[in-house]
Amino acid sequence: MFVDKAKIFVKGGDGGNGTISFRREKYVPNGGPAGGDGGRGGDVIFRVDEGLRTLMDFRYQRHFKGQRGEKGRTKNQHGAGADDTIVRIPPGTVIIDEDSGEVLADLTRHNQEIIVAKGGRGGRGNTRFSTPANPAPYLAENGEEGQERNIVLELKVMADVGLVGFPSVGKSTLLSVVSAAEPKIGAYHFTTITPNLGVVAVGDDRSFVMADLPGLIEGAHEGIGLGHEFLRHVERTRVIIHVVDVSGSEGRDPFEDWVKINEELKLYSAELEKRPQIVAANKMDMEEAQQNLEEFTRQVLEVRPDIQIIPISSLTRQGIQELLYKAADQLDQMPEAVAVEEVQQVAERKVYRLEKEEDEGFKIYRENEIFVVESKKIENLMKRMQLNSEDAIMKLGRTMRHMGVDNELRKRGAKDGTVVRIGELEFEFVEGSSYF
Repeated sequence: MFVDKAKIFVKGGDGGNGTISFRREKYVPNGGPAGGDGGRGGDVIFRVDEGLRTLMDFRYQRHFKGQRGEKGRTKNQHGAGADDTIVRIPPGTVIIDEDSGEVLADLTRHNQEIIVAKGGRGGRGNTRFSTPANPAPYLAENGEEGQERNIVLELKVMADVGLVGFPSVGKSTLLSVVSAAEPKIGAYHFTTITPNLGVVAVGDDRSFVMADLPGLIEGAHEGIGLGHEFLRHVERTRVIIHVVDVSGSEGRDPFEDWVKINEELKLYSAELEKRPQIVAANKMDMEEAQQNLEEFTRQVLEVRPDIQIIPISSLTRQGIQELLYKAADQLDQMPEAVAVEEVQQVAERKVYRLEKEEDEGFKIYRENEIFVVESKKIENLMKRMQLNSEDAIMKLGRTMRHMGVDNELRKRGAKDGTVVRIGELEFEFVEGSSYF
């Protein structure tokens, strides 16, 4: 099954916790702190693997989490950093942040990679908090949480040549004739509902990848029919072979078909209008095909004199070899690096963001007899600190006093024994105490 779009969740690994530890040395009764820092959490990295062709794997695994860093050790030894989590994706994958809509990267080359979720920093051990006033602190930090993201992956097929045209004009049959691909072929519209790829050997030591892309109809740029599910794949092709049923077997006018499909390509992306195009006038083995070809050629050349029209028949192999030579010649004139450059502008750019200072604001309100304090700074501090020691509680109390929280609680009527809640922590307010 071909899968070209997936939604997943990624989370970087949490940092390891810092450690509270003290040296135990002979003749050194108060040896001082010796708690090491925690290791950093592992990143989640997307890496291109040219052996993949679809996003099928993401149907079964939608959550990717980095490994946690190791806890700090005694003797001032740092915990080990976690290994990164590598997620393999096919070439041509666009990575989008679902919440912001930002395109994070557009990866097309083998082994190209991007960090989509950074691991958290390790927490500091008690050695880091030693001061002349408190040379042996019982104080350490928890590891920082890893970055979380909801990601949308969109695959745009990487092919040198793309076959476009109305349904049932013979695109799948043409691909099956010129390559070893076995696309589904049937006498009804939209037989092909997913792109099919085949490697084409031209016969003069040249080869290229051809994609049979699902049929277009009028209004496709607005999502009608297979719409954008098809058009996103045309963007990757370096040369377009526009297959037209010149026999008119479906009761449509070949020239009108050609005009409508080109209009849909143009409305979807102005770049597609400039892409080299070869017209394959198919089904020449049928009645009236030759007569229609003359009129079709005249009409097309009046609009686009530069267009090459090759009469072919997938059934009798008429004109097939000439078509392959023309396509290979066009590819030779378009270096791959130039074509890829168009789709990698996003991946190569750097984004610089202003890091905002931590918000020192807070909000206090009452729930019955409980005072509730909301503050990003205090809540982040509580996440980082290991609140199981007096030194940690003292540090929290000093921070709150510095921010003016205790004065505001007094103004609101807090007294000894009043219950105060911050996040999930509840404690009693103590008037005149050095901490809460």
